Amino acid sequence: MDPGLESLIGHVQTLWMQLVAQASSLTLPSRLYQFEIILGCIALAWLMARVTGERMREWMRGLEGWPKWRLRVLLTVNRRLHLIWFILLIWGATWIMRSIHIFPSRSFLLALAGSIATAWLLVVFATRLVRNSALRWVVRWGLWIYVTLYYLGLVDEISGFLDSVALQLGNFRLSLLTLIHALVVTAILFTGARLVTQVTASQIRTNESISPSMRVLSVKLLQIFLYGAAFFLGLKAVGFDLTGLAVLSGAIGVGLGFGLQKVVSNLVSGMIILLDKSIKPGDVISLGETFGWINALGARYVSVVTRDGKEYLIPNEDLITGQVVNWSHSDNFVRLDIFFGTAYRDDPHLVRKTAIAAAKSVSRVLTTTEPVCHIVGFGDSSVDYILRFWISDPTQGLTNIRGNVFLALWDAFRAEGISIPFPQREVRMLKDGEEPDEATVDQGFLNKAAPD
Repeated sequence: MDPGLESLIGHVQTLWMQLVAQASSLTLPSRLYQFEIILGCIALAWLMARVTGERMREWMRGLEGWPKWRLRVLLTVNRRLHLIWFILLIWGATWIMRSIHIFPSRSFLLALAGSIATAWLLVVFATRLVRNSALRWVVRWGLWIYVTLYYLGLVDEISGFLDSVALQLGNFRLSLLTLIHALVVTAILFTGARLVTQVTASQIRTNESISPSMRVLSVKLLQIFLYGAAFFLGLKAVGFDLTGLAVLSGAIGVGLGFGLQKVVSNLVSGMIILLDKSIKPGDVISLGETFGWINALGARYVSVVTRDGKEYLIPNEDLITGQVVNWSHSDNFVRLDIFFGTAYRDDPHLVRKTAIAAAKSVSRVLTTTEPVCHIVGFGDSSVDYILRFWISDPTQGLTNIRGNVFLALWDAFRAEGISIPFPQREVRMLKDGEEPDEATVDQGFLNKAAPD
């Protein structure tokens, strides 16, 4: 018979014999009434949880202004009221039994049930640190099984059984026990890395002495370092040889370098953006037809939110190689130009004065740097002007401020009697075979160019 299979059968037989021996000891009279007390505590705890659970929920609904973490703790307590009441009742029964009887064995099962239930409750609160619901479920059940086996004294037997179930490939041996240890250690290290990252990242984000781009870069580097260290320490803790892994990762890296050139280019471009501080969260940029402000800087893309609520994920490479207009790179002052025309009969001096006053009346237009208005040409039907003004809040939008200035111009021109001309055309219908005379042609050109 294969030695590994023989060892596995031996462990299974030993575990079975121990379980049978423990089960036979439960039939003693001193153990049977402890079982009855445990069942009574379970039933009473269920009834008390039904009575107090609804009252506690009504009280929780009236809580306002409490931090979310406190509300989550209260919700966890409310969901585990039956277990909490059982722990209180079983430990109370254990104390009473130890006070009545001299021998501790009279309350051995009660103390064992209380210890297991208490450990289960502590596991429930400890696993709340795991955010992912599926991972939390796996970790919670794994810890419940472990603490139950620990208090039952079956850890060594189960460990030997799991270690006997192994895969042997040359000098490499992977057992279920080693795999479980690797998963547990790695999960603990990743949880610790996540907590350290959250605390440190919150301090970095609130540090005003660091530029926004350097804050993002620092947080990204911290996450890469901590999670990478947790992964490799987890492998090292269970005895994996990292030398072969280093050679394998080098070969994989070369292959990925050829196959994922765009991804690598975006990653490198993201690092360059963070280092040269050309774009940072909160900046207002224009890239092609996209105009919006930087919402977040990712490792592969930049999130740009437009005024209409759309979120564009622009690859970092496009921001490095393309032409980007950063409206708030060095400062938030932006000059805007709008064009308009007035009739030839209107006084240009009055038009310029009225246009500047109208621009100043708009709330977002800066008065420290006064607007200016210039004639830029004489058109077919109007005198053409340009009105220039400055704003300091481009994140609030550009189209809306232009629209407000145009509306102010409209109101000011109507108040001053200044007209805004538009081309007019006259259409004459000729009979079949009739040719237009020179007077008609000349009149048509005059009507076409008429300002009013």
